[in-house]
Amino acid sequence: MKKLPLLFLAFLMLTTAISTGCSERKTPANDSIADSDSVAVIDTVAPQDSDTVVLDTMSSIIAATPMPKAADELFDDFLFNFAANNKLQHERVNFPLPVISDNDTSFIEEKQWHMQQFFMTQGYYTLIFDNEKQMELMKDTHISHAVVEKVNLDEDKVEQFTFQRKNGLWTLTDIRQNAMYQNANASFLNFYERFSRDSLFQIASLDQPVKTSLPDPDDDFSYIDGEFYPEQWVDFKPPIMPQHLIYNILYGQEYKQSNKKLFIIRGIANGLETEMTFQMKGGAWKLTKLTN
Repeated sequence: MKKLPLLFLAFLMLTTAISTGCSERKTPANDSIADSDSVAVIDTVAPQDSDTVVLDTMSSIIAATPMPKAADELFDDFLFNFAANNKLQHERVNFPLPVISDNDTSFIEEKQWHMQQFFMTQGYYTLIFDNEKQMELMKDTHISHAVVEKVNLDEDKVEQFTFQRKNGLWTLTDIRQNAMYQNANASFLNFYERFSRDSLFQIASLDQPVKTSLPDPDDDFSYIDGEFYPEQWVDFKPPIMPQHLIYNILYGQEYKQSNKKLFIIRGIANGLETEMTFQMKGGAWKLTKLTN
């Protein structure tokens, strides 16, 4: 069973009537959360109008509601509040905020700050892990360091937003800008950039067979295990596969030279989730398991 932050589990219960008609396959949309200080981020695959209504409503509710103290316990709960609340951002950014690019450091003053909505406007976010054990850090209330990575696949750049928790409160302490080749996941990101766009490369990058785990239509809490072959990819391909801009959250994990990557795509307003397991085989990344 997929687990989302408590804030959104409660919200999804309130918005079921809105989101019920949403199709699993997304089409481009140009709507974004309205905010005078916002910078909209729109990928080629974005929520449909009904999903956008849910996201807009969700963001409005979060922005209008004071963040509960408990939201500082789990980084995810804090981040969703932070991304939707302009006032909270000004309170939780350590101004003047250092921006470090290579060997140069500049500073953003509070009056220069523009609201960062991160992945909120695209309706989903992504996560990268080396193994299943790292995924447990998402639920760890003791972590005090987290990084949100904004990966621009078109420009081969990564922007890292560093958050520290001091005295029980999460605060944005600096921004680091680097070339993608300097990132700990550089090999996988270069592979994924092509995998997300090239259908022939996707088929060539599938294990034979690919293991799969799909929801049981007769039981909402169970999955059916199976497998498929490259020629069946069109029937199993994830409904969302971001191609230009992805986000990653580091919950204190340190990446190593790993031959395995878990790439997770999570919908915000619809509860959809895709987990792809890639492994290095024969010097190339291969999709070995797909869970929808």
